[in-house]
Amino acid sequence: FENLKFFGVTAASLEGHEVWISRTGYTGDLGYEVWVDNKRALEIWDAIIAAGRPHGLAPAGLDALDMTRIEAGYIMLGVDYFSAPRVVLETRRSSPFEIGLGWLVHLERGPFVGEAALGREKSDEKGWRLVGLELDWDELESLYDSYGLPAGLPAEARRDPLPVYDDGKQIGQATSHTWSPILKKSIALASVRTPYARPGTALQIEHTVEFERRRVEALVVKTPFFDPPRKRTP
Repeated sequence: FENLKFFGVTAASLEGHEVWISRTGYTGDLGYEVWVDNKRALEIWDAIIAAGRPHGLAPAGLDALDMTRIEAGYIMLGVDYFSAPRVVLETRRSSPFEIGLGWLVHLERGPFVGEAALGREKSDEKGWRLVGLELDWDELESLYDSYGLPAGLPAEARRDPLPVYDDGKQIGQATSHTWSPILKKSIALASVRTPYARPGTALQIEHTVEFERRRVEALVVKTPFFDPPRKRTP
């Protein structure tokens, strides 16, 4: 494990059973996945739970996983972006620059299909950019207080799109949002027009209380929201 790099895979033995262990996951933290023949899955599960019990190991489900992937700034297909061959509307198509994956595009490596189009889009001020948003907690609390209610904290991550505004004009939409139990903040992943993507930009996001659509301030921040140094070691 000490020499297993990110996205690395190694053969191992657990409880006498041959398994594959990969340093992968969808939480944004240091994690591993164990791959085993399905006939042995229950035995391996029980062994891992037993070994982890003295360390406070606890199983977590998909709802928790959805929260952690938002904290990590991980985008989800069909939620934060859409597969280009399957979209019905042309406007639903996304490029790597629009969904925060521009770092994977190497325009200087030589000619390739799509190079010219991506080069134009990299500097397109009319395009879209994926950003993180932090909702203003004081404003959120005041909004609920105006209804005589305590601030509502969602028990799970949400995937329903919410409009994002600047001075009353819609300039984007939040696609994934949640209350972060680790950060004690309401956070969201959003696609906004490029001029509004600079960290520190104050925007507004729609928030519904008692079936009434209101708005609260949201600050553009860099992602990932939660980036523990331990996930990068060794």
